[in-house]
Amino acid sequence: MTHQLPKIGAHVDQADPLAEARARDADLAQFFLGDPQSWEAPAVHAGVEPLKHATIDLYVHAPYVINVATTNNRVRIPSRKLLIQHADAAAAIGAKALVVHGGHVLKADKSQAGIDNWRKVFERWTPPLPVLIENTAGGDNAMARTLEQLARLWDAVGEFGPGFCLDTCHAHAAGLDLASVVDDVVAITGRIDLVHANGSRDGFGSGADRHTNLEEGTIEPTLVVEVVRRASAPVVCETPNGAFGQGADIAYLRKHLAH
Repeated sequence: MTHQLPKIGAHVDQADPLAEARARDADLAQFFLGDPQSWEAPAVHAGVEPLKHATIDLYVHAPYVINVATTNNRVRIPSRKLLIQHADAAAAIGAKALVVHGGHVLKADKSQAGIDNWRKVFERWTPPLPVLIENTAGGDNAMARTLEQLARLWDAVGEFGPGFCLDTCHAHAAGLDLASVVDDVVAITGRIDLVHANGSRDGFGSGADRHTNLEEGTIEPTLVVEVVRRASAPVVCETPNGAFGQGADIAYLRKHLAH
């Protein structure tokens, strides 16, 4: 019996994503367009220009600093601006989607404020490509860490059609059961558009976002395989150790999904 394998790739350096993808035998590439810790506008430099004609699928990950949920105006307002800039830049190079973390509110705030702020993003803006909200590993005030929070967020933004990116390390660290997480998420969002297939350095429910290669760390790798199988979505390995480590993770997934 043959199985239709999903497209599997990795998060790679942005200087030459196509060469990095070839080095990993990857079907797709995810990368940043600039410094993920910076508020600077995305950089569509000469090395990114050929991506418009790429024969593999491309995904852009938005900077980590973006937090459109927060009530802090000095973060929220530039976050919206940066999100829009990265969506435009990602669309310009033909990316399939832009991945962005769900963000969080301040300790003193109620989470509903963050949910309202997310809704305002989509009320005021029609993205030029799919925006995939990613679940996060830690934070009591996070918008997309627990299933309960995710359900509240989707009640507010679901009508605008955002996508969802499921990260296995983040789910494990957040205390979500990987054996049921795909069904649990789909029951809320109706979709999983991308899987970040990552191992976790830290234990279940730790709240720590530290990725490992699939055959290391605290997640049984066959659990990640089953998440990928059930999600039936493209896969990005955001794992360490460069082309060697990520290439091994891609090969592991292909081998075990084929059975």
